[in-house]
Amino acid sequence: MSAKILLTNDDGIYAAGIRAAYKSVADLGEVTIVAPAMQQSGVGRSISIFEPLRITQANINGTTAYAVGGTPTDSVILGIFSIMKQMPDLVLSGFNVGENVSTDTITTSGTIGAALEAASYGVPAIAASVQVTEERLKFDDLRDYQHDFEIGIRFVKRVAKNVLGQGLPENVDMLNINIPHFVGEDTEIEVTRLARKIFKTSVDERYDPRGRPYYWIAGNLIREEAEGTDVHAVMQKGHISITPISLDATSSVDFSQIEHLF
Repeated sequence: MSAKILLTNDDGIYAAGIRAAYKSVADLGEVTIVAPAMQQSGVGRSISIFEPLRITQANINGTTAYAVGGTPTDSVILGIFSIMKQMPDLVLSGFNVGENVSTDTITTSGTIGAALEAASYGVPAIAASVQVTEERLKFDDLRDYQHDFEIGIRFVKRVAKNVLGQGLPENVDMLNINIPHFVGEDTEIEVTRLARKIFKTSVDERYDPRGRPYYWIAGNLIREEAEGTDVHAVMQKGHISITPISLDATSSVDFSQIEHLF
């Protein structure tokens, strides 16, 4: 029986990255494409519970796709429960244009949020992202984004095929893959842990023509982190990073160390 694969993203259904991601899994099973109608970067695992959602059909390189007027998480939920009407064997979220490394992005990336939603139902999930050379590229119109995805396509295909055949290891709910911008046939692959941060957060205060303040949340990238982290692998070494993620965020601390707090 052919594997059922759900493909989504957070850059929008017409983004170049989802077309590349489709090539990763197109011959691994029956692929259903369900993704946000518009750019949804930075929404994390947010869900639309105060407004109705609409689905419109789209065409991605001759393949029927479904554009959801909501978030990546909405897309996964509607994809599973309203379109496929069954649990998929795999969910692939990406390719995101822009690296998703560190704990910062685990909690804010719509790409990862979609994968975590799938994982919450016990579906093996992969989030895949490609590094960009300039931050502004993450927010451009990504329909015509120019990038050589070929090595990323082949790498994700290999991982996806093995996950379909073998499943994920115990206590691993999702794989977070990050591919450096400059990648070659001999690029090394590292299994990594999450770095603590990638953004050095700052806030710009500005004033409108009437003298009222407004604010932009901003910040520079942190490019140096400890050996073994995803930031170090991608940003410093130019390696492909694959980080195993668990939904259980409970600290591994001995609970007796918490008792004195109450």
